[in-house]
Amino acid sequence: MLRILSVFTLLISSFFFSQAKLNLIPYPQKIEFQTGEFIIPKILLLHPNLPKEETEYFKKRLSSSLKFKNTKKGNSQLLYFQLAKSDSKNKNDEFYSLKISSDKIVIESYTNQGYFLAIQTLIQLFETHKNGKIPSLKIDDQPKFSWRGMHLDVCRHFFTVEEVKKYIDYLAMYKLNTFHWHLTDDQGWRIEIKKYPKLTDISSKRKQSMIGAYVENTFDGKPYGPYFYTQDQIKEVIQYAQDRHITVVPEIEMPGHALAALSAYPELACTTGPFEAATKWGVFDDVFCPKDETFTFLENVLDEVMQLFPSQYIHIGGDECPKTRWKECAHCQGLIKKNNLKDEHGLQSYFIQRIEKYVNSKGRKIIGWDEILEGGLAPNAAVMSWTGIKGGIEAAKTSHFAVMTPGAYCYFDHYQGDPQTEPNAFGGFTPLDKVYSYNPIPAELNAEQAKYILGVQANLWTEYILDFKQVEYMIFPRLFALSEVGWGTSNPENYKKFEDRVVEHFKILDKMNINYAKSIYNINGKVIPRVGGVSYRLSTSQKPEGIRFTADGSIPTANSQTYDVPIPVSQTMTIKSAYFEGGLKSAVSTQEFTTSKTTGKNITLEQQPSENYSFGGAFTLVDGIIGNVKQLGKMWLGFQGKDVVAIIDLDEKTKFSEVYFNTLENIGSWIHLAKSAQVFISDDGIDFKQIKEIGKNEIQSSKGKVKLNVGNQTSKYIKIKIENAGTIPVGNPGADSKAWLFVDEIGAN
Repeated sequence: MLRILSVFTLLISSFFFSQAKLNLIPYPQKIEFQTGEFIIPKILLLHPNLPKEETEYFKKRLSSSLKFKNTKKGNSQLLYFQLAKSDSKNKNDEFYSLKISSDKIVIESYTNQGYFLAIQTLIQLFETHKNGKIPSLKIDDQPKFSWRGMHLDVCRHFFTVEEVKKYIDYLAMYKLNTFHWHLTDDQGWRIEIKKYPKLTDISSKRKQSMIGAYVENTFDGKPYGPYFYTQDQIKEVIQYAQDRHITVVPEIEMPGHALAALSAYPELACTTGPFEAATKWGVFDDVFCPKDETFTFLENVLDEVMQLFPSQYIHIGGDECPKTRWKECAHCQGLIKKNNLKDEHGLQSYFIQRIEKYVNSKGRKIIGWDEILEGGLAPNAAVMSWTGIKGGIEAAKTSHFAVMTPGAYCYFDHYQGDPQTEPNAFGGFTPLDKVYSYNPIPAELNAEQAKYILGVQANLWTEYILDFKQVEYMIFPRLFALSEVGWGTSNPENYKKFEDRVVEHFKILDKMNINYAKSIYNINGKVIPRVGGVSYRLSTSQKPEGIRFTADGSIPTANSQTYDVPIPVSQTMTIKSAYFEGGLKSAVSTQEFTTSKTTGKNITLEQQPSENYSFGGAFTLVDGIIGNVKQLGKMWLGFQGKDVVAIIDLDEKTKFSEVYFNTLENIGSWIHLAKSAQVFISDDGIDFKQIKEIGKNEIQSSKGKVKLNVGNQTSKYIKIKIENAGTIPVGNPGADSKAWLFVDEIGAN
């Protein structure tokens, strides 16, 4: 049925808005500008037959700037409301048409959901109007992707019902339609399950919490919790979301990330415990044991979850499940043998498939992180691809649905600006322009396979997010970019125009007292190669002539040198920069450079880093910047299960006696120091001779800052091999998984 819904009033004007600028996010699929303008009245008349709940939402959002009046039937100035038949075979429930003329506004949609999305567009037009006028136009619009989601972790840090409602409001404002609620993890169980009261009595609290950077290994010493949502509160949130046409997808983690649950019900583990909810972040060996009592427990939990949540999909986690306990467990080994499973990865597939059959029997489907692919994907499961895009590609090529949420583009717990000017975050570097550049359809898929990509989602893990103001800071403005990517109208070539719209929407956030990151105003520095070394290029979303900098480490002032061209870096130095305008000053950006004979030289890698930790590519290893060990940020390259083999071309035969590199150790996050390192030299780049080798003990004693005395050498090429630790040994977090190797700055002196 095609609904013609109208909100309208007033005057006719001859002003022609064909070149008008609309500050809409996400930008609509099709806009036709027409002659005239709609002058915003003091009182907006509403047709009595408009959908009640959506229209009340509309009135509430604009109540501070407009008054409303419901008109009576028979008023000759009013348009009518009716249902009309449609023969469209491809109608989209989220389609809407918005027609604005000089005397009325008409909304057409097939559903109340389409009407609600049109209302969001109309609200933005009212909120960003110029001189009290909106151009006459017609918008035909609908999203490209059916899943446009945001995730919120309430386990590491808890957020109240009112805060969760605010989060849902933010999604609705920008036309996202899925709220992924991460309710259980090692650090806390946050949903009331009436059959298992100890989950809220015991599992909803922990004795303390980790604080600061992970490598510092410090704790606050303060009990945390009990924090959980009652089933009545869950129902309240679900209804609130439904009123805004948002689907709430619950996540109950299994078989890993189970420590909080095991603290209450240790009999569900492979060992006797005792267990307690984790106080550290990371991954832990104790997981659910795949025995009958565990499946009974999980099925009972899922029964209550499915009674509460009407969503088609139930998220069952499935990520980061160490196999250490299963390898040592007689029951697990017997199960592998009994069911002719290949190994513990096959046992994980057995676990997921058994849960899937149960969920399917209740008329629902499961979705899980891409590790559920291990050992074979359950028949009807959908994949949430987070470790990169491979999981989504594999799922789509085997006719399974996938939601794309790769960490490199969609993890909003990463830094969004210079890590030195941002609050402490998990790591990684995902600025606004990078989110905006993401295309959820992998190039490896053909048109038929691409149909299995449901959409895109961003995730907000809260290890370092202590309160809701910080939640707002981390999602805005990146949520704007996600919104447009999911709608299908993002275009990286027009990023500057998008950024201009973002700045206009900051005014909306200000009115709503929403905290947001102003990172785009700060100075963005990028190292670029030049003959004989590197240069440091500065940029900002503002006028470039407002940038001031110093190269001697002093704090820049309004009278400091004006930036106009990239700054040559020819020696060890510190560059500080800031933006000045009208007496205002941005945060000061600081960049230290440590130059060597490899700085700015051509470098190639035999194997590429993980997509999540590849910012700057191989050039990051010779850009003259030493990575901060407390912040992964944008300064390190990360390799999971791969060695680093780099060849550096020094341009000409060069004398040197020392080669150095930096690496990280963060065992809780599966990051291990290298096992060994070898240095080779060559004059032709083909035949290399080894000149130095060190082992694990020497690397450990250096605490990751490895300096190798190679004697007096002269060569044109340096090759260095830094060996990954390989499989993580038993007794460590992530045992039996591939270790991460993080490397930065390979230098020679």
